[in-house]
Amino acid sequence: MSPTICIATNGTLRWPKVAGLLWVFLNWALGLRALGCRVLWLERITADLHADEIPELIVNLISYLKAYGLENCLALSWETEPPISSDVFDGCLTFEEAREADLLLNLAYDIPFVGLFRRSAFVDIDPGLTQIWIDVYGMKISRHDTYFTIGETVGEPGALFPDCGIQWHYTPPPVHLRAWPQSAVASTAAFTTITNWWSSEWMEYQGETYDNGKRAGFLPFLDLPRRTNKPLELAVCLGEDNTHDRSMLHKHGWRVQEAWDVTSTPWDYQRYIKDSLGEFSCVKPSCVRLQNAWISDRTICYLACGKPAVVQHTGPSRFLPDRGGLFRFRDVDEAVECLDAVAIDYERQRRLARDLAEEHFDARTVISRVLEKALD
Repeated sequence: MSPTICIATNGTLRWPKVAGLLWVFLNWALGLRALGCRVLWLERITADLHADEIPELIVNLISYLKAYGLENCLALSWETEPPISSDVFDGCLTFEEAREADLLLNLAYDIPFVGLFRRSAFVDIDPGLTQIWIDVYGMKISRHDTYFTIGETVGEPGALFPDCGIQWHYTPPPVHLRAWPQSAVASTAAFTTITNWWSSEWMEYQGETYDNGKRAGFLPFLDLPRRTNKPLELAVCLGEDNTHDRSMLHKHGWRVQEAWDVTSTPWDYQRYIKDSLGEFSCVKPSCVRLQNAWISDRTICYLACGKPAVVQHTGPSRFLPDRGGLFRFRDVDEAVECLDAVAIDYERQRRLARDLAEEHFDARTVISRVLEKALD
């Protein structure tokens, strides 16, 4: 009999237009379903959600899940008093039903009810940062039966951050290949990425303090469009009235889209990636400083679509290439070289990108290994 897996998600109600976040969990859910599992999607109703907005937010999320064949799977955990009765809630599962799952797959971090499930597995999607948050800043994570991380160096000898006394099992992030088929490329396509610059994320560790926001990661590469004839575009959440950064990007040759205008639904997000020439992206400075060998859940969607990715180097990897489908750069000169290399041999790089996704990130393979260890 196939197991029932409950995925604890985070923010898919709170940030309904952040489709990239939704796809983090969708790739897991679709992969589980492809393996024959029953999938439950567990979201918390927390006090920061306005009661009068909750029904609409739930309808919105249900419509997204239904579009991908995940009907009747949304379960709600109420951490506040439920609002006035609504027919919307009749279509949702209760927390009591969700806790009957064979496994809780926790991608939501600080949930208080882990111990109520038969078995639980924690999935760390912020490698290096998670361990520092636990060790230095006292972040509490409930006891789980198994701990996974998408950072290759977590818990390994020579890691630049603590393991917190936890046995970490590495897993690549998954991409559901059937949802991300190879796609054609328009002549006007650009190297793109999707990001937000609406806030700084200051990090203090081992006597160093630095801005760990994505904006800080991109600024050293601000002049890149002037160094290449390949079009570069950011679909970026700049925040309200941030005309300064928008003007700065345009001045340096970047194409700029407001992310919420072009990627606010899961299918818009897919379309934006599929219509791109490839991905160009920088990372949060912590990924470079901590050498966590991280790769973005967004980048593997580009790869699956046959879109070569040129991304910032995050440390030595056992399988991530530096040149071939995925290109990893350390500075502006290397970034220019990588973009040129993709353009010169584009069709081959497209095939290599898809091959890399199939070999290392196929959700069926990745998740089956996770389940094998978590349910053992």
